[in-house]
Amino acid sequence: MKEENRRLLRMNDSLMNLLSSNFLKADTSSSLVRDSVASDTLGHYRLYMWREAQVVRSTVNSERNYVQINRGANQGIRDDMGVFSSNGGLVGKVISVSANYSQVMSLINVQNRVNVIVKKTRNSGNLSWDGTDPRFLTLTNIPKSDSLVIGDTILTGKFSLSYPPGHMVGTVAEIIPDNSTNFYVLRIKTAANFNDLQQVMVVENLQYDELNQLNADTEKRVEDAKKTNR
Repeated sequence: MKEENRRLLRMNDSLMNLLSSNFLKADTSSSLVRDSVASDTLGHYRLYMWREAQVVRSTVNSERNYVQINRGANQGIRDDMGVFSSNGGLVGKVISVSANYSQVMSLINVQNRVNVIVKKTRNSGNLSWDGTDPRFLTLTNIPKSDSLVIGDTILTGKFSLSYPPGHMVGTVAEIIPDNSTNFYVLRIKTAANFNDLQQVMVVENLQYDELNQLNADTEKRVEDAKKTNR
């Protein structure tokens, strides 16, 4: 059975790497300088690479839960890579790496915050965990103008370097009344089963270094400008 699970996970790994959302069509409005990012004959550039891994340890009973996986720096894993369950549900992101293992901050960790969207309205909100039930998360900042119902799908948002947008996070399990604001408080049932994590997929954003450096450079320029104007 374990060998069959590994075979299915490798197959899932291959299929995930073929998803069209992993590629970006080249911009033909300007000339392109080819770099180390792989492209096919149609000029589609790969944005994401998926790798399979097995869970060696996982906690659910702490306020700060983590998942350990059997892939590390030697297998191409590094900090800030996103992690998904074998059924496609978001698990968390890598926060520490050794030679052959990695530590993943789980969604069910009170320090974790994730940008997500409601699939049918595309409005974004903030997902977090309140430290109680590992089956449910809390979603805020979704406007009440959205017509939501139990079972609506929640997906990863587009404002993260760790998670590809449009992947499964969970479904609306409860709409909590709050008459003091114009926003919903939503209870979200996780797509990943944190009580039974066995195999996962680790996703690498191949544009991460460039985008992260751009963000850092921008922040530095802003801070330098503040110092100059004092």
